[in-house]
Amino acid sequence: MFEPSYLNLYKNGELEKRRIRGYKILESCILCPRNCKVNRLKEEKGFCKTGSKPIISSYGLHFGEESPLVGEHGSGTIFITNCNLGCIFCQNYEISHLRQGQEISIEDLAVIMLSLQKRRCHNINFVSPTHIVPQILSSLPLAIEQGLKIPLIYNTGAYDNVQTIQLLDGIFDIYMPDFKFADKKESNSLAQAPDYFEKATNAILEMHRQVGDLKLDSNNIAYCGLLIRHLIMPNNVAGTEKVMEFISSRLSKNTYINIMDQYRPCGDACKCPEINRRIKDYEYKDAIDIAYKYGLTRLDDRKKFPMI
Repeated sequence: MFEPSYLNLYKNGELEKRRIRGYKILESCILCPRNCKVNRLKEEKGFCKTGSKPIISSYGLHFGEESPLVGEHGSGTIFITNCNLGCIFCQNYEISHLRQGQEISIEDLAVIMLSLQKRRCHNINFVSPTHIVPQILSSLPLAIEQGLKIPLIYNTGAYDNVQTIQLLDGIFDIYMPDFKFADKKESNSLAQAPDYFEKATNAILEMHRQVGDLKLDSNNIAYCGLLIRHLIMPNNVAGTEKVMEFISSRLSKNTYINIMDQYRPCGDACKCPEINRRIKDYEYKDAIDIAYKYGLTRLDDRKKFPMI
């Protein structure tokens, strides 16, 4: 039976060292490429508008994720309020921009993880966790002491500093980055992150170094590895070809990829004509063809969302 790697780090004392290092970062926060350098332990807030405590929007069993994560009992998903990226079209705009959620304690976060495990979920899935990595590292020992023993998923927009991902080596068994943009102009205008491609590729390379390709057990449930999401957007705003070329040449042709077709104009997307519509059938088909062109055939095969 698979044992999450964080249990060993807890036993040998390494998890406590990572927790201390994480909180040291919060004194002058450089968790993400924004490098705001605010003292979040004194409740100073940078781009992510989060101080010393995590803010949670909701949590529960999620059955809309990729099939290797959902299985029979669902993915134990925790939606983190706020975000370090801030895409104007965010599909969870109320959470990432409008700050829908409640501030909780470290102890509460541990209780949430345990409650999800009690409901028999296959994993604990942190959505947009970058800006609360130290808080997660602090809650994890509390949860382990009370029996937490299922894999953790780092479900991120991929705008992560490599140093933060290195801090998580051996703690998260599954990384699930949403590889959003390839073009500097688009990532700047839509997410205020002109360096997105550079930072995301470096972070994803480190994720893959740590966990490799996605691995499934005998029940086809993921227990370790990298799963990449790529949201297809109107007018090729996401730069799909460059993304697929990178995955094929720098990661692995066996990378598990979810090429997502569910984009819809949310948030402030109505202010940007090129993304103020759903994608067309041909745009999704073109993306699939590009993946195959680069030898990427391990694609998520869930039933596709209807398109307009």
